[in-house]
Amino acid sequence: MTVELPELEPSTPPWPGEHVELGDLRLHVRVTPGGAEKAVYLHGLGGSATNWTDLAGQLAGRVTGYAPDLPGFGDTEPPRDWPFTAAAQAELAAEFIASLGAEPVHLIGNSLGGTTAILLAARHPELVRTLTLISPAVPDLRPDVRRLSDPRLLLTGLPVLGKPVRRQLAALPPRERTMRLLRLVFARPEEIPEHRIEEAMREAAERARQPWAGAALMRAGVELFRLWFRRGKGSVWAALHQVSAPALVVWGREDKLVTVAKAVPTVRALPRGRLLVLDRVGHVAQMEEPATVARAIVDMWDSAAGRS
Repeated sequence: MTVELPELEPSTPPWPGEHVELGDLRLHVRVTPGGAEKAVYLHGLGGSATNWTDLAGQLAGRVTGYAPDLPGFGDTEPPRDWPFTAAAQAELAAEFIASLGAEPVHLIGNSLGGTTAILLAARHPELVRTLTLISPAVPDLRPDVRRLSDPRLLLTGLPVLGKPVRRQLAALPPRERTMRLLRLVFARPEEIPEHRIEEAMREAAERARQPWAGAALMRAGVELFRLWFRRGKGSVWAALHQVSAPALVVWGREDKLVTVAKAVPTVRALPRGRLLVLDRVGHVAQMEEPATVARAIVDMWDSAAGRS
């Protein structure tokens, strides 16, 4: 079956956002107008709702898209006592999805957002129509310095060396800091459009002005690491087995952060999973190959609905 999608427009700016009140939290959400069905996009560690600009545009002919900035990232300030666990993010996302109406949504998550989506789909199956995981942050304990945007990050927490190293990293020109991160998550950073690099630089500058951003990134990373060590009922692998929704797993073969070797175990753990591995793609396939990922997602949606 041929999947018809709009032509990819790489110059599309980030979709407009608004704040949604959820208890004592003001959740910033970017909305992509589209069809009657709804999709919710969950970004990864250190990311934001802007990570979904191109993919949401590709899927706008089929769904209305909602991309929240999870607490501590983007434009969502975390509550003072926010725990930064994937479980807490999952419950918050579930509350947000429930606020959208009675119909379940197509849930799409990348990296830590993928882990969050797994926990949400396992615990709240009534909220999830289908699940798409793009390089989800399943347990991957490889000690590999290539998983860092700068090897000096290993030294920042040391008592004596940490302070001067932090100064060195802070002194890097904004473009160089941005490109180091992009080279970490993209397999082909040389193909990133200039306006997307400038958007990333502006977002990094805004994050540097947010008093909560640095601590949020560190705490969320620590909590993810703790989750990776969990075994048995509370583990990510156990949650995957509990997902009842049709699921698509997408992985870049050149993913530096979470090895593609985890792709097959991930899809095998899903009761209704299918797998797409993309050559010359890194950790953020939805940004590097949005049209390809969108076609695979729509094909999965149609298959789940009995249309193909």
